[in-house]
Amino acid sequence: MTFQTDLKIVVVLVLLTGSLIILPPFNDSPVRTMLGLPMVLFLPGYALIAALFPGKDDLDGIERIALSFGLSIAIVPLIGLLLNYTPWGIRLLTVLVSLTFFTLAMVLIARYRRRSLGDNAFTVSFRQMYVSFKHEMFTEQETRFGRMLNVTLILLISISLLTLAYVMITPKQGEKFTEFYILKSEGIVDNYDTQLESGERVDVIVGIVNHEYTMVNYSLEARLDNESLDIPSTFQHISLNHNETWEQPLSILPDDTGSAMKLQYLLYRDGSFTEPYRELHLWINVTEAGNVN
Repeated sequence: MTFQTDLKIVVVLVLLTGSLIILPPFNDSPVRTMLGLPMVLFLPGYALIAALFPGKDDLDGIERIALSFGLSIAIVPLIGLLLNYTPWGIRLLTVLVSLTFFTLAMVLIARYRRRSLGDNAFTVSFRQMYVSFKHEMFTEQETRFGRMLNVTLILLISISLLTLAYVMITPKQGEKFTEFYILKSEGIVDNYDTQLESGERVDVIVGIVNHEYTMVNYSLEARLDNESLDIPSTFQHISLNHNETWEQPLSILPDDTGSAMKLQYLLYRDGSFTEPYRELHLWINVTEAGNVN
């Protein structure tokens, strides 16, 4: 079974998009966006139009392109709605697989229906399109002013496409910030051990997540009532790339007794120790052994 050129291009783009969206390193590159947009906004609708209107007299080229965009925008949400009621849910892989199967199924139906029409089937002749385009744009009967308008139109369309590609490829930076948190040793954010006897430790998990869009060097300091405490040297040199997460358990032994003592966890960045970049604290009570209430 042979395929017309336009259907071949659809199949190739669908399979190529599916492969590059899943496989590293393309799954985290601008290629993913460049191929993903046609997969969502054009190809499903084009395949459906090809299946519904296989004849060359059914629709002209402009109508097919316009309807392809419109139907794609309608098809994708419907597929997402159906996936929402399945055990797989709406995920990147499930949406990709669903769109791939839908598009390829429509391509097969379109191929079958076009084959039954013979010479009346819709085909895309790229050579004929080029000759027609060249004739319309640069024919001698065209006035000089008309040719200038045509060239200007081509330049404007080219600039628009280049601008769109730049916007899609250029990464968009959101707010720059660092997540800094402490968890109880069991990994929960509640019921910290703040009522202690002398000799007991405050055990927490310290977490840092870099959302600064660049590599950052962090340093951690622990203080009890503004007195610096000894902590492992690994907490002094923490280098994280953008979107990288770091978590380590930290055990603090208060060296004094007292009530409502402020245990601070101070985070510094890039060797600047003038002001903490982030701060967390617990209020702890430490009593002599056997006297805890």
